[in-house]
Amino acid sequence: MNSLLKVCFGLLALGLYWPLRWEKSVVTTYQADQPSSDWPTYGGNNAGNRYSPLTQINTQNVKNLQLAWTYETGDNTKPDQRGNDIQCQPIVIKGVLYGTSPRMKLFAVEAATGKQLWQFDPFSEPGKRPRFHPLRGVVYWEDGADKRLLYSVGSSLYAIDAQTGKPVTSFGTNGEVDLHEGLGDKETIGHDVATLSIRSTTPGVIYKDLLVMGSSVSEGGDAPPGYIRAFNVRTGKLAWVFHTIPLPGEYGYETWGKDSYKKLGGANCWAGMVIDEKRGIVYASTGSASVDFYGGARPGQNLFANCVIAINAQTGKRVWHFQTVHHDLWDRDLPCPPNLIRVKHNGKMVDAVAQATKDGYVFVFDRDTGKPLFPVKEVPVPTIPALPGEKPWPTQPVPTKPAPFCLQELTESTITSRTPEARAYVLERYRNSRHGSKYLPPSEEGSLFFAIGGGAEWGGTAADPSGIFYVNSNNMLWWLKMRDVRESQGVAMTRGTGLFNTNCSICHSLSEKSKSKPVANAASQAYPDLTDVGSRLSAEQIQNLLATGRGRMPSFAHLSKEDRDAIVNFLLKKEKPATPSNAPAVVDVHTSGSTAATSKNADFPYSPPFLNNGNIQFRDQDNYPALKTPWGTLNAIDLNTGNFVWQVPLGEYPDLMKQGLPPTGTENHGGPVVTAGGLVFIAATYDEKLRAFDRKTGKIVWEYKLPAGGFATPITYMIDGRQYVVIACGGTRYNLKSGGSYVAFSLPQTSN
Repeated sequence: MNSLLKVCFGLLALGLYWPLRWEKSVVTTYQADQPSSDWPTYGGNNAGNRYSPLTQINTQNVKNLQLAWTYETGDNTKPDQRGNDIQCQPIVIKGVLYGTSPRMKLFAVEAATGKQLWQFDPFSEPGKRPRFHPLRGVVYWEDGADKRLLYSVGSSLYAIDAQTGKPVTSFGTNGEVDLHEGLGDKETIGHDVATLSIRSTTPGVIYKDLLVMGSSVSEGGDAPPGYIRAFNVRTGKLAWVFHTIPLPGEYGYETWGKDSYKKLGGANCWAGMVIDEKRGIVYASTGSASVDFYGGARPGQNLFANCVIAINAQTGKRVWHFQTVHHDLWDRDLPCPPNLIRVKHNGKMVDAVAQATKDGYVFVFDRDTGKPLFPVKEVPVPTIPALPGEKPWPTQPVPTKPAPFCLQELTESTITSRTPEARAYVLERYRNSRHGSKYLPPSEEGSLFFAIGGGAEWGGTAADPSGIFYVNSNNMLWWLKMRDVRESQGVAMTRGTGLFNTNCSICHSLSEKSKSKPVANAASQAYPDLTDVGSRLSAEQIQNLLATGRGRMPSFAHLSKEDRDAIVNFLLKKEKPATPSNAPAVVDVHTSGSTAATSKNADFPYSPPFLNNGNIQFRDQDNYPALKTPWGTLNAIDLNTGNFVWQVPLGEYPDLMKQGLPPTGTENHGGPVVTAGGLVFIAATYDEKLRAFDRKTGKIVWEYKLPAGGFATPITYMIDGRQYVVIACGGTRYNLKSGGSYVAFSLPQTSN
């Protein structure tokens, strides 16, 4: 009898095991003696795979997932506690979860319960004014009993004791390092950077005793250079600098104008990087050079802007690079870290690096050589008509595989057909603006185009060990119109006008509402129109906002109060007429092919002759995207073959669902996590839901309405035999309610 029972139970076990055989692992059980499985770095591991080998939560039981605990940071609950949304992907080390709050506080909680252990407030010291900006993660380092967290707030890099939450006083000056260090001075780049805006929105990587990191800088004429740097983890001392805008005599210097390095900044690694410890190579992705949308002062390809760069982690020397956009005129920053994967290529296993882009491409390179695994063609693109002084690059690199994962060209067939009225509304703008190739040079006429917030985003990509690559995407349309701001055009160039143009206009528009009706609804904009800002905010509120920043807007505390007052007076239309003493520098790049200026410093800050109209997303009259659905997607791509496995809508508009429309997908910010349990977890959407997809089919197998939008990337880990999934819920995007919590999910406790 006992033998028969054993056979029956054995057959039953096989039956339960079979549905997960494709994973080659058995579903784990709740055993207290199981070792914990951490989420130790941003991206889950040094390769940035966002992959977990855990299988306890799987396609068979994910429907039972329930709330395990909630941690309230205490921010974003009252008007005086407002900060950013939370974009942080936390880390878990030995049972402790570390993350950041909307007001930049660093905290530690028990990862199994959410109970707070400590909290560090960088603004608690008297005289420290808050400086808010996106913050996507932190870095952990340890050597024996010395356990540290490294994260940045504004221009300060902090080292915090992971056990106490106190600054490590031996690091820098009482635990703090100035991130202006190593960016140059009057001797090297012709001007001092000490007062310029710099921050780090995405954490760096650790190699031995070095913290290698990028930065986020202005995208206007006052941007410092976006150099990649390494700091000693123990002391905070600068170890090396990689010049993403090469200096005279350095490789790539000839891809710019002779004096471009004195005028321009950017080419920064704001999206993050990954590390191959075995090779000792950092793989970084960079954004565009300043200023966005006009490159008259930077003729050439502009290395190392818009590049995947392999850098020797010990020395900071270039190993190889690949530029994904030449002479970027469309703000097509590389928006997320590279992803280190292994794929089967031409019958052999290859260590590769995959990079997703804002315009929907995936470039796949050999990790050692930088050679593309799938051919990349240099495709001729439009170069005319272009703005005066502009020299667009005549070709752009396009991978032959994989196919793009978002729209590439705007045509009448891609315009919304949601309702006849919506289609007519969008067609009016389409037929009265430039459209066509996504590489059309910016113009004063105005263009509808894909760029600023399309394709991949900062949430990152995920990859599983079989070489399947997961990326969420946006199909959004933007309205770009350049304006001539040269003094010769009769523009009243007051001090406030110049400061607004330099610091604010790259994101914020001063509306064309009276001239052209079909512009995106204000509610949809991450960067609001400031024409009537005085009807919404007082002078004091604007001044405070400039000083602290909020949401995507960084702090402008690096400007003097007098300069901030000038911007406030300009916005509130209280500015006095310009006089020789308060008129700003006006730069004309058309003077004999060189730059001339009315200021003593002819090079910096650079004042371009043309500025954009702000970052304006174009939507229909009902505030829905102007294109046919899907507006947001989740994609699975087999990078062994370059073929798609599946593509599904990501997110939904509740009001449209009530009308009987199928899921449309929504704009989404935040990234995916993939697990050995056969699941892809992602939030990111307008409908404020966290979802689990079957990683083989793309089918939704679980979803949960979060307390606020989850515009971050989730994590998963195991403690004492129990697997958890955690997501930050900060809200505020898309005009949604704000939040300040982290929520954890797990399966119900069962007896063994």
